[in-house]
Amino acid sequence: MSDLKTTPLVELHQSLGAKMVPFAGYLMPVQYPMGIMKEHLHTRSKAGLFDVSHMGQVILRGKSYAAVARAFERLVPMDVMDLPEGRQRYGLFTNGAGGIEDDLMFTNRGDHLFVVVNAACKEADIARMSAALEPEISVEPITDRALIALQGPAAEAALQSLVPGVAEMRFMDVASFDHNGAELWISRSGYTGEDGFEISVPEGAAEGLARALLAHPDVEPIGLGARDSLRLEGGLCLYGHDIDAKTRPLEAALGWAIQKTRRPGGERAGGFPGAEAVFADLNGAAPRKRVGLRPEGRAPMREGVALYAESEGGAPIGQITSGGFGPSVEGPVAMGYVAADYAATDTQIYGELRGKRVPVTVAKLPFVAANFKR
Repeated sequence: MSDLKTTPLVELHQSLGAKMVPFAGYLMPVQYPMGIMKEHLHTRSKAGLFDVSHMGQVILRGKSYAAVARAFERLVPMDVMDLPEGRQRYGLFTNGAGGIEDDLMFTNRGDHLFVVVNAACKEADIARMSAALEPEISVEPITDRALIALQGPAAEAALQSLVPGVAEMRFMDVASFDHNGAELWISRSGYTGEDGFEISVPEGAAEGLARALLAHPDVEPIGLGARDSLRLEGGLCLYGHDIDAKTRPLEAALGWAIQKTRRPGGERAGGFPGAEAVFADLNGAAPRKRVGLRPEGRAPMREGVALYAESEGGAPIGQITSGGFGPSVEGPVAMGYVAADYAATDTQIYGELRGKRVPVTVAKLPFVAANFKR
């Protein structure tokens, strides 16, 4: 454990009795004394506080926002140019084969672009951006700020009590606020399917803010275990599992993230790595698709379980990439890839569990409807 990095909140986690585990090169809390099941259900009913400081925060600066956006569009298939100031968007870095190198969030902050990338990919992402964008655009990794997420139906009231004004924000709005002299960069977003906020805070003020939020009667600390079950019920991909460098956006059912202006016939079509391969999957042409899966019975089916068309014989038609027990739906849930012919909702297939094939039904995602504030 000694070679693992820590976040500015490590002492807080330990004081709260967290079980700490290695994750993406960091020592992170997987659960607290409440336990994963109760942490999950508390987030769905009230509000959970997550430490996501291991993720990468990066600022991109140039002569103007337009210059930064134009350059960044060389790396992602998203519309960056037309993103309004103070708004955030989901994005993907692609490679020459159209595969997903990472998924990310990016924000128009007026005179610069603010980018948040996954912890396991951040060094590669920073190197990718530096190689492609500099010297025209400066790539500035942020090393002196923590990142926390407050998620759940009580998140608005809890944060509003400390930071007046956040209640007016809509889903994917981003704005700066002051809290006890610390500048907070707050987005109304998160990765649980619930309403909530992600808060970038100077590392010296992070523990004070976290403790102030935890003092609210509806807020509890939540670890990586419940974060994973929440995002799985929300039908949200985990990089390195549900998406990776060999997965193209349309296969992953992420075509919605590619705006019309970047598609064939659009004003700024293509121009990003692997555009030809990505566009080849348009109009349902992808040979496989990410789907939701509901295994029969109570036993969860986890990552790596092979999927078959029949109860006996035949070659696999796909594989589970994320799976577990869904506390909110009170049963096992999973996501995975199946051949396109088997991707329709309600199709019955089979998962091989301990040498036996168990019926699995292809299900519509998400398993729990999103509660974002539109």
